[in-house]
Amino acid sequence: MDLLGQLITILAVLVGALSTHWANHRMERTKLRQMLLTRWDEKKLETYSEYVTYVRASIHAAVLLYETTEGLRDEPRDVRDLRLNLTDLGITQSSAFERVMLLAEDSVVVAAHGVQEAVAAVVWQARGVVDGTLEDWRKRNADAFAAINRFHQEVRNDLGVSGNFASEVHTARGLLLPGTRTGAADDS
Repeated sequence: MDLLGQLITILAVLVGALSTHWANHRMERTKLRQMLLTRWDEKKLETYSEYVTYVRASIHAAVLLYETTEGLRDEPRDVRDLRLNLTDLGITQSSAFERVMLLAEDSVVVAAHGVQEAVAAVVWQARGVVDGTLEDWRKRNADAFAAINRFHQEVRNDLGVSGNFASEVHTARGLLLPGTRTGAADDS
């Protein structure tokens, strides 16, 4: 009986040690997985934020070029410098877009493609690659900001941020574009 009691005790200790080891292993794996997810979420947020920063900078540069070439703004820099600045920003924006492509899930990538297309339309009109009226210009800018709002919403979904960003109330706020000149000839 003593031998049987000792074997049962040894077996119980072994089962306890193995279950403790297994539980610790599972807990460490879960903790590591959570740490990696957090690290990737931080990297994604940084990448998405950087991308939107460059998108907005490209749009701002396009607006500056358009307003200068259309006589809506007096700008001390010449048009050549404005075009070069827009080109440089476009290169940086494309690079940031590629980083989004590497990290994002499908819905974010689709939204980012929409942003790229909408911003390209704004840039093309600003450069004179495509013709358009001031109303076309406003529509292209509105489309670009609607695409940015869709991108924001997809990013929020990807990162698990609750709430709805791309509501009609937000989108309806309008753009900071100059009004149509009325009576400019009468003022002289």
